[in-house]
Amino acid sequence: MSKKFLAALLVAAFSMGAATAQTASPTLDKIKAAKSINVAYSADSFPFSFAGPNKEAAGYSIDLCKRAIEQIGRTVGEPNLKVNWLAGSVTERLQMVATGRADLECANTTQTQSRLANVDFSNLIFIDGGGLLVKAGSPLNQIADLAGKRVAVLKGTTTETRLNETLRIRAITATVVPITDAAAGVAMLDAGTVDAYAGDKVKLVGLAAQAKEPGKLALVVEDLSFEPYALALPRNDSALRLEVNKALTKVYMGGEIETIFSQWLGKLGRPTGLLAVMFLLNSIPD
Repeated sequence: MSKKFLAALLVAAFSMGAATAQTASPTLDKIKAAKSINVAYSADSFPFSFAGPNKEAAGYSIDLCKRAIEQIGRTVGEPNLKVNWLAGSVTERLQMVATGRADLECANTTQTQSRLANVDFSNLIFIDGGGLLVKAGSPLNQIADLAGKRVAVLKGTTTETRLNETLRIRAITATVVPITDAAAGVAMLDAGTVDAYAGDKVKLVGLAAQAKEPGKLALVVEDLSFEPYALALPRNDSALRLEVNKALTKVYMGGEIETIFSQWLGKLGRPTGLLAVMFLLNSIPD
């Protein structure tokens, strides 16, 4: 065997090994070995992700997440994966994924360019807009009316970033009050210690519905921001991302999304035209 031929074989073998390494999934390997999956979620983001009466994870995003977990289980040959649900704030959840503590994150998490520096994301699962919750009859009817007011917002969220940016760009002087618990915003609003609570509109609707007197709360019509939700994943693991997107495609194209949407968001009506298009555009054909 000539040295040139041997060298060519070594190069080919190395190339094949490199290709294999690129398509391998350390996360899927870890899940298969442990026969379990660690999933970060929000315990207080009704109706997307929350801890139900029995303390089990529930919600729109959780149902989609469970379909993804089933797909992952089939792929690694462990159809009965044990699921370890890890509750945390958005900052904590993304940190869990970035450090490998969580293999997947399921909540109402907005995909942003800055977050993509640390984690990857699945295809989109929902589109929402940031807004303001106020007391019914409040003189706050638009963002400009925030001048001189106090606004509560969850710390570490995209809403906090965009609220501060909007106030800066529009030269509106308002006091932003960062909070760490979603229910605290409604409590502060009810007590009069803040004039508005900023958050994703669907989540604000859910919080208002759970309030003692829902009729005393109202949403400001004007949108504060655009919020595209997706499931956070470890970076550089395209094989894992593919399995999650396969599951989402099956739900979107098979019609199961109608049932899931109706269960958790049906009170808001049917999916908007924009959301229906999002489901279509985020489906990947075979």
